[in-house]
Amino acid sequence: MSSLIPTPTFVSSNVPTPSLDAPNAYLIDQPSISVSLGELAQIGVIYFKIDADNYDQEGKLGAICQQRNYTYRDFVYSTKIPNLQDKLKTFLEEHIHDDEEIRFFLDGSGYFDVRDLQDRWVRIELKKHDMIILPAGIYHRFVPDDKLYFHVMRLFVGEPIWTPYNRCETETNQRPSRLSYVRQLPFVAA
Repeated sequence: MSSLIPTPTFVSSNVPTPSLDAPNAYLIDQPSISVSLGELAQIGVIYFKIDADNYDQEGKLGAICQQRNYTYRDFVYSTKIPNLQDKLKTFLEEHIHDDEEIRFFLDGSGYFDVRDLQDRWVRIELKKHDMIILPAGIYHRFVPDDKLYFHVMRLFVGEPIWTPYNRCETETNQRPSRLSYVRQLPFVAA
């Protein structure tokens, strides 16, 4: 586990750059206020649009995985999660991870809520073909939409570590991943 957060850099022309085709993102308390890709980048959120039906042939996902050292993947199908309604309570708890959280939507939809530079909730609507990378240490939560249907690929550096550290726990703000994240704000894309 690394406490350092990779700064979004794209140095090779062979590596895809984040998408300019932005997801719908807005302030939860003021839904009429949109949040741009630039504003998401300032808090370390990276977004890609990838062909969910042909990602292996397209090559974009492979290039991202190679550049960011993602060596492990698994899949989450909402229809196969036992006791989904109970599990949703865990998803809704505001938390951080010590590693990046990467989700590629192969089907379905849902929302990732993240905190902006003013600690306001930003809702990012994601659907098929959307891939999001949340930096280690960012407060966030996953909120399914009313369909409760999502099929996502999770990517990891090495063996999967998915330990949430909830914001309500006082020691969470002192975790190395959180301290590193806060020191890097605002992120500047290289």
